[in-house]
Amino acid sequence: MNSVLKVCMVLVCSFVICALGCSDDNTIAKVNGKKISKAQFEAFLKLKNIPGDDKARLRPVLDDYLEREAMAELVKETAFIDSAITDAELAEFRKQMLISRYFENYLKDKVNDEAVINYYNTNIDEFETEQIKVSHILLRTNPKMSANERKAIQTKAHEIYSKLAAKADFADLAKKFSEDKVSAKNHGSLGWIKRGAIDPTFSKKVFSMQPGEISQPFSTVFGFHIVRIDEDIQTVKAPLEKVKGDIRFRLRSQAKDAEMERLKKQMKIEVCN
Repeated sequence: MNSVLKVCMVLVCSFVICALGCSDDNTIAKVNGKKISKAQFEAFLKLKNIPGDDKARLRPVLDDYLEREAMAELVKETAFIDSAITDAELAEFRKQMLISRYFENYLKDKVNDEAVINYYNTNIDEFETEQIKVSHILLRTNPKMSANERKAIQTKAHEIYSKLAAKADFADLAKKFSEDKVSAKNHGSLGWIKRGAIDPTFSKKVFSMQPGEISQPFSTVFGFHIVRIDEDIQTVKAPLEKVKGDIRFRLRSQAKDAEMERLKKQMKIEVCN
């Protein structure tokens, strides 16, 4: 234990803390003459979610509460505490706590299940996405490649495309040549891909193609692709259960923003020059 803490503990022990013999019903203790009210302690118990009827637990909780009260009173006037900075810090904490608690309680019942369902039903297009089933053969490139190296890979991609044009089996060529090892093991299949969820160049290309169509080689940041469309575009709707949390968050954010604007209109702020 360091010397400062030792001094503080000695001083705390010398503080006058009495939990008995107080002169009125509202005072439960005195710390060096400073009254601690029943309401203060009850608010502390509520903050800490400690049942007020748990008599066995209350006394040690009260003792700890009073000791920390005494400690704070002792150290606040010492040379180790900058009172101006401490007051500013406490003031900022108080402001933030008040604002946070206000919106916490204001928003508690502001958005109910009915509001979430109504938003879902009236904005259903937000929860619909298009997807298409795709297979590809990928020959990888990287920015460090020379122009000649890149050209060689492009040439190889066109040779593979020529085999496909001559009715070679796509799955066999994907397994043999594709450098996307995960999809190659599955006959080149990437499965269902959502519009906008992949590389923009790749997405634009595949969503412009027809079922069964095989593309000529085209490049993305990953390399040269040859793509086959396995199934046409489908529109899928996310179920309410999957998106209701996002909707609730969105509606709460909107309600908070609206209430913030309402409060701002009531503010009266004057800056003195």
